[in-house]
Amino acid sequence: MERRKHINVVAAIIIRDGKLFATQRGYGEWKDWWEFPGGKIESGETHQNALKREIREELATEIDVGNHLATVEYDYPQFHLTMHCYFCTIIGGQLSLLEHEDARWLGIDELDSVKWLPADIEVVDALKKKVSMR
Repeated sequence: MERRKHINVVAAIIIRDGKLFATQRGYGEWKDWWEFPGGKIESGETHQNALKREIREELATEIDVGNHLATVEYDYPQFHLTMHCYFCTIIGGQLSLLEHEDARWLGIDELDSVKWLPADIEVVDALKKKVSMR
């Protein structure tokens, strides 16, 4: 059995005024699909440091990383994804879209209004179960 590439990433569940921040991919095979922002964990980085760096690079925003929501394991055709998701709050910056095509603030009842990446659907399901948003 061939060994498939494994990608380890972090994702930010940014909440403000009871809404979640979602971003739309602007490139690649999954262009136009929606996701929670984040990215790859670099060697030696903690999940929290990786998340802070990724959000700074992608959105020019400083965040505080809070509680862990879920870790999703998902098999895409080309690789296996492990995605560690954390609740985050904005502590500085304006969420500038440096890499994404679009972004929206979605209430819990609006989460099904966008086409989520397959792995992110599991995060959406976990959020719906947690209904009490902060």
